[in-house]
Amino acid sequence: MPHRVAITGIGVRAPGGRGRKEFWDLLTSGRTATRAISLFDAGAFRSRVAGECDFDPELEGLSHRQIRRMDRSTQLAVVCAREAVADSGLDFASTPPHRVGVSLGSAVAAATSLEREYLVLSDSGRDWLADHHHLSPHMFDYLTPGVEPAEVAWAVGAEGPVTMVSDGCTSGLDALGHACRLIQRGTVSVAVAGAADTPITPIVVACFDAIKATTTRNDDPEHASRPFDRTRDGFVLAEGAAMFVLEDLDGARARGAHVYAEITGYATRLNAYHMTGLKTDGREMAEAIGVALDRSRVAPADVHYVNAHGSGTKQNDRHETAAFKRSLGDHARRVPISSIKSMVGHSLGAIGSIEIAACALALNDQIVPPTANLHEPAPECDLDYVPLTAREQEIDTVLSVGSGFGGFQTAMVLRNPEVAG
Repeated sequence: MPHRVAITGIGVRAPGGRGRKEFWDLLTSGRTATRAISLFDAGAFRSRVAGECDFDPELEGLSHRQIRRMDRSTQLAVVCAREAVADSGLDFASTPPHRVGVSLGSAVAAATSLEREYLVLSDSGRDWLADHHHLSPHMFDYLTPGVEPAEVAWAVGAEGPVTMVSDGCTSGLDALGHACRLIQRGTVSVAVAGAADTPITPIVVACFDAIKATTTRNDDPEHASRPFDRTRDGFVLAEGAAMFVLEDLDGARARGAHVYAEITGYATRLNAYHMTGLKTDGREMAEAIGVALDRSRVAPADVHYVNAHGSGTKQNDRHETAAFKRSLGDHARRVPISSIKSMVGHSLGAIGSIEIAACALALNDQIVPPTANLHEPAPECDLDYVPLTAREQEIDTVLSVGSGFGGFQTAMVLRNPEVAG
């Protein structure tokens, strides 16, 4: 029998709050944390709003050497890993290091530092021939994505499998899925897993400007992210991270750990269709949902909450609505569904893990977070998308989904372990 996987520690750094508690307070209050970009001068850009983290690495306990060596996304991952480890109460010093693994997801990895160093090397793009004497001694750390999970492994003392997952906007879910498999197969007994991304940098903003995927609602940043709303016009780019301590459920119970949730099902599909386009029928996402539910031994009617991808683009919200109807049948019209991107924006590869943190906390507190800014539901998005206000209700099973450029579609199921068996 495969080992069961428990979430026993959560660490979050997201727009609008520092740490797990402030993150959850923001979501349950329905407040938004999107604002005008302040990390650089975005005056010349099409989309000038974002979800920025109020993150001070020195205040978070990182040394000056660590701050210089690590990209901002790596800093977020390490800080969140430390919070998750502390929250878990697990004595890592007494856990055999080779039985601890790390799985980290990121879409653009060290884009922030890479762009900064390019500007230094080229004198802000003036020089075609770069003088290597101006190169940062830490350029390897920025160039190689695998350095990010390595830094997390060093921070927690993990000597087991260490992996980087980078498949766009589903990276945060897929990194957790990989970690779950390591535990289920008995390869490790503990995994520190999650994702981090800091894409609020000119080159990344310009990329999304070019394909017109991001919002132009620059005059009203707090209400710019509008998933499932008739007036939605694109997503709000964001940054953030979430990391988890995952354990074998029997081991967690034996030591009396608080278990937020059990991850019972995971599946991923690719549509092999278009780099950015989505078919209107939502078939591939529906297939991923169906497999994740089957692996969880859960009927569609037993899902109590769905955490939607809900990016706020015209085609994604339409595609996702179709996928829910296709996979959940009539229950799709009864189950509450919401998008936290309405409050914290879309942090690319990190958002899947940030959303899993919201799902685990929803199970823990029996609260469904709302979809903020949903005042005029789009006719084609005709399900219960929990507008504006959080709901208290019984929750034992949560479904979370992700959709990414390239055609990636991922689904994950979390359950109350006492109900799951």
